Amino acid sequence: MTPAEPASLQECDAPGEDDSPDETRLSLKTAAPSTEAGEGDPDTAPYVGQWFPTHDAAYGFYSGFARRCGFSIRRHRTEGKDGVGRGLTRRPQRNRSSSRCGCQAYMRIGKGADAGGPLPQWRVMGFSNHHNHALLGQDKVRLLPAYRFISGADRDRILMLAKSGITVQQLMRIMELEKCIEPGNLPFTEKDVRNLIQSRKVEHEEDERVDLLRMCNNFKEKDPNFKCEFTKDANNHVENIVWTYADSVESYELFGDAVVFDTTHRLSALDMVLGIWVGLNNYGRPFFFVCVLLREENQISFAWALQVFLNFMNRTAPQTILTDQNVCPKEAIEKELPSTKHVLCKWLIAARFPSWFGANLGERYKDWKNEFDRLYNMDSTVAFDLGWNDMVNCYGLHGNEHIASLFASRNLWALPYLRGHFTAGLITSPAVSKSTNAFIQQFLCAQTHLANFIKQVSIIVAYKDQAGEQEMMQQNLQSISLKTASPIEGHAAAVLTPYAFSKLQDELVASAEYASFHLEGSIFLVRHHTKEAGGCSVTWNPREELISCCFQMFESSGILCPHALRVLTALNYFQIPDLYLPVRWRMTQPPPSNSLNGAPHHPQGLASERVGALQSMVSALVSEATKSHERMDLATQEVHLLLSRIKQQPVSMHVSGESVSRLQ
Repeated sequence: MTPAEPASLQECDAPGEDDSPDETRLSLKTAAPSTEAGEGDPDTAPYVGQWFPTHDAAYGFYSGFARRCGFSIRRHRTEGKDGVGRGLTRRPQRNRSSSRCGCQAYMRIGKGADAGGPLPQWRVMGFSNHHNHALLGQDKVRLLPAYRFISGADRDRILMLAKSGITVQQLMRIMELEKCIEPGNLPFTEKDVRNLIQSRKVEHEEDERVDLLRMCNNFKEKDPNFKCEFTKDANNHVENIVWTYADSVESYELFGDAVVFDTTHRLSALDMVLGIWVGLNNYGRPFFFVCVLLREENQISFAWALQVFLNFMNRTAPQTILTDQNVCPKEAIEKELPSTKHVLCKWLIAARFPSWFGANLGERYKDWKNEFDRLYNMDSTVAFDLGWNDMVNCYGLHGNEHIASLFASRNLWALPYLRGHFTAGLITSPAVSKSTNAFIQQFLCAQTHLANFIKQVSIIVAYKDQAGEQEMMQQNLQSISLKTASPIEGHAAAVLTPYAFSKLQDELVASAEYASFHLEGSIFLVRHHTKEAGGCSVTWNPREELISCCFQMFESSGILCPHALRVLTALNYFQIPDLYLPVRWRMTQPPPSNSLNGAPHHPQGLASERVGALQSMVSALVSEATKSHERMDLATQEVHLLLSRIKQQPVSMHVSGESVSRLQ
């Protein structure tokens, strides 16, 4: 019998769950050795003298034994006494956090010739099963890297699902359902999946960069006004990217007075922060302005994004920008938009309330939320502060860090502190906040490779624009129902969009509940008929037809408050002064001043009589269409088709004395 060459199989430290299973996947291929003479029962412990045909068979046997016992093993090569013979050691593993645990459990094998056969085999020369640490249960031992494995089929399935943009949690649940296993029983973890996706991403980053540049050039060829800027890191990979479309730039000039900058989402498929600038058009619909993807969420990245945003929008800063409580955008806004009012968007903050206060308040959470909403709409800052203290006392929220943070920043989100700052209703209307949030959620479903994401965003924006045009047309074709006998109402209905008119109509109806008292000069006191004291002070300048109210609703929303409307009615005004029917809420919008032609509203060659005749026909169309549902449906359908055909025609423009045509 040839002397055996010693080697040992000893315990080692198991990598933690953060390690890739690819490093130890060999240990998953546990082949139960034959139970012929000398090889023993695989359900029993190893014993000295046990024979294996190969060292892989020995490894598989000891690995299976280790898994049943609650540990895993590592290979360790040793040399024979003469310094020539080499062998293997298998040592048990435990978690990475303990580093090398010094456990002396092992199985040592040596290579030699079996007396029963000519081929050399591996024989167990030493075995110890004494551990200096606790062994894991079967529910935990399977999470050791040695027993975690992503098969080829699973790998392909993961990469395919990742392209759809779903989260890793959703991906794991889908695979559990497909395999009909309980949650948490896949042979790999979420971290393993993320590592796989990230490794695949690194492999294709260079191709992605080329695709991105190609895609941007394609957009530019189709639309010369498409704008895109990006930065690259030290490895020449795309780090940050911002883009917008021609329609967005033009609409920003009309509706960019108040914008939401939502940075609360991260695209897991791209591992980038998503930022979207959204505004509200004259029909109360959210409108896309600019999109940004940032690799790092820090003040420097957001400052760069805001600089590019301003460049895209011809260096025109919004009056108001609404964000969540993220510190990084706040610091960047203070630096890059010093003249812009920064407001914390209530509905972005309120989305976190259940996690902040749900467990703490329990069944009282709903009552607390109602009280919060009541305080939010207080008329004065003094009333807000007093009510806030009462609320804290009532619900025992002393020392709550979220309550303390909200109160400290109340001048950025509480309505009494924001009166006079224009927000276009983005913070006060539940319907607006809901539709804007739903619009933003559409982008989260487009997670994929970077170039494809930008392409999918353009599809979403185009679809939303088309849907918006249809809704605007339907709004215009709907018959307006007047609720008062005031001529002011009819005048407003003819000028404002149905969305804006409905807001003003509500205030006009409410104004009938107020009494107006002329104090002196140009000062009026307007008070609700149920109150004997207090009220709002309204100032009227008859010479310039200027009206202002201490409630400052017009300054905040562009819609007159009931106090100002009550004074106009008392002064026998039959129309609202032009200044108080803002252009941004009117049905007819002027052309953007930065358009290609810089021309007046009607292109050269279109006489005003022809435009007037067309407007008369449109008025007749609306009048006839509102007489029945059938007429309304037919008009909507036909006008939509006609509008689509008109948009396909060239637009004649006058530039520096030359006639220029281009397709929209």
